[in-house]
Amino acid sequence: MEEIILRRLVIKAFHINQVMFGERTRMDPGGTLIIARDFLPSLTESEPLIEKIDMEIISPGDRDRWTNTIMDVIPVSAKVLGKMGEGITHTLTGVRVLLTGVDADGVQIAEFGSSEGCLKEQIFYGRPGTPENNDILISFNVTLAPRAGASRPGPTAAHRACDVFCQILRDELKKMNGNLCTERHEYFDKSRPGKKRVVLIKQVAGQGAMYDTCIFPREPSGFKGGRSIIDMGNLPVLITPNEYRDGAIRAMY
Repeated sequence: MEEIILRRLVIKAFHINQVMFGERTRMDPGGTLIIARDFLPSLTESEPLIEKIDMEIISPGDRDRWTNTIMDVIPVSAKVLGKMGEGITHTLTGVRVLLTGVDADGVQIAEFGSSEGCLKEQIFYGRPGTPENNDILISFNVTLAPRAGASRPGPTAAHRACDVFCQILRDELKKMNGNLCTERHEYFDKSRPGKKRVVLIKQVAGQGAMYDTCIFPREPSGFKGGRSIIDMGNLPVLITPNEYRDGAIRAMY
């Protein structure tokens, strides 16, 4: 029997080669990303557990520097058409968002071991889920209230605040003309009647404060709208290959 196409996912990538701060967040097809920081005061005010948010742009040659513990490395991707795992997704290459955190007493936001130290040494670059060697990093460093990092609401507030920033970038990314993408990839979920059925099992974290996993957020690799694997009772969840490719799993550790 012929194979059956169940879902089609198109990912269009736009390469960024320059990031700078400016008065208005925008990106252009030439590869420049400009970020405004005017949203930070109101964002900090809306999160009672967050005392301060600092943002920096870190070039590939500037990684020999101090970093607070790394809570996540986040790709910037946006759903343009369809739902998770199908339709069209826009994504940025050449840049990643780096979420780091500490509390006001200097205690790192970590559960089973922190990763503060020299940024150059704390990430294994060029691996799946990590920045490429030449990626520009947008540092989003959160300072929580004293001891706020010791329970789930604190780290969750940091992820939620960072997602607000990422959504600003996603909204601009959705406006990009898909015909001007620098890469285009097409993926299909297929059923092959009569063939063997293959299931890959991925064990994810779901044990505590920041040792958590978010499933099926509204945006690829996002936070808002997602469900905590802890709140789901750590039960098995069936995810299609294209949903996985599209960012249906958000690691929060």
